[in-house]
Amino acid sequence: MRKYIIFILLSIVTTAEAKRWTLNECIDYAIANNISLRKTSLQRMSATEDILQSQANLFPTLNGSTSHNVTYRPWPQNGQESVQNGYVVSSVDKVYYNGSYGVNLNWTVWNGGINKNTVRLNRLTEQQAELDSAITANSIQEQILQLYVQIVYSTEAIKVFEKNLETSRYNEERGKAMVENKLMSKADLSQLTSQRAQDEYSIVESQSNLRGYKRQLKQLLQIVDDEDFDVVTPETTDEMALQPIPTISDVYISSLNNRPEIENAKVGIESSNLSIKMAKAQRLPTLGLNATFGTNTTSMNSNAWGTQLKNNFALGAGLTLSIPIIDGRKTKTAVNKALIQREQYLLSLEEKQTELHSTIENYWLQATNNQSKFIAAKEVTKSAQESYDMLSGKYKESIINIVELMTGRDKLLSAQQNELQSKFLTILNIEMLEFYKNGTLKN
Repeated sequence: MRKYIIFILLSIVTTAEAKRWTLNECIDYAIANNISLRKTSLQRMSATEDILQSQANLFPTLNGSTSHNVTYRPWPQNGQESVQNGYVVSSVDKVYYNGSYGVNLNWTVWNGGINKNTVRLNRLTEQQAELDSAITANSIQEQILQLYVQIVYSTEAIKVFEKNLETSRYNEERGKAMVENKLMSKADLSQLTSQRAQDEYSIVESQSNLRGYKRQLKQLLQIVDDEDFDVVTPETTDEMALQPIPTISDVYISSLNNRPEIENAKVGIESSNLSIKMAKAQRLPTLGLNATFGTNTTSMNSNAWGTQLKNNFALGAGLTLSIPIIDGRKTKTAVNKALIQREQYLLSLEEKQTELHSTIENYWLQATNNQSKFIAAKEVTKSAQESYDMLSGKYKESIINIVELMTGRDKLLSAQQNELQSKFLTILNIEMLEFYKNGTLKN
């Protein structure tokens, strides 16, 4: 019985303790399990198969074939000779059998470099599939970081609300004692009670928002179990929000070399150049080599089966030269469409570069503005705290009324929230700038 009770207690403790995820653990888990990333991985695998197929097309194809036929002639003419499989026979069998055996070899010796360029094009397609995967991975990491910081911020905000709730409860209890001693009106006490209830509501609302952010992060990680989910709350110092902000130009120049969307557009231009070459190659002749050897047998031949195979054995080889003359504008159309595709990729590269610069500039502006707000908010919070402490002292001495105290407290709470929010937004946006600059996220 004692062992059973211990087991139950351990189970309860184990169940109550949720796994706490670090930022790196969230990212690693998402990279391994996110469905969108797994789909892009399958696309890359498909592109790899295309490479192997195009490489195989550079070599000859070899096919073996055999056919066996039975023929029924109900009214054969006696003494009438006929030709069967290239041989004159005079059999009058109503039912006879023919068999053939052959091996054929075909090889496109030269077609203007289309086959070789197809291999190169498929390799670029594979590279683009890998870059698509990297783009998706970066997007997921950004979403994870934003949610992670939001969770940490919400956790810290709840602590502020809880601290204010302690003050509200203290003021309410003190107000009740003052009402009993007829030192405060019930109207003033109701304001204290209302403030305490409002603080409790703020905590409940913040906790609800926090659970919502955790659910979103859990969904992003593709976690579908019912276990509690929580994250490690890293230490966030004022120095992290006051550190120098990377310049737009430094981040942009570095990001041009490590952002997969930029590299993807460049690879697209390279692949379109190959497509142009392949389209122009359709104007060139195609040279093919073919070879065959085979034999046949028939029941209308009196020789043995093996002897027929030997006697009828034949070898053959040949070259085929195909010269395009009029192709109904197919080649010109293919070339023009390839040129249009190249222009599309050039515009796509320009568009991606513009979007990248705009995104970096936005993060820089957010970091700069919130850092300035944080510096100002610290001073406001310090001043509001000193003011509230003075008001609390005066309130205890019954120098001021409850309205003045509540006004001072609201100002302090607002200042604390503004400081906390600007601090975390600054840290988030600086981290985003570093991510675009270096391509990695710090835990």
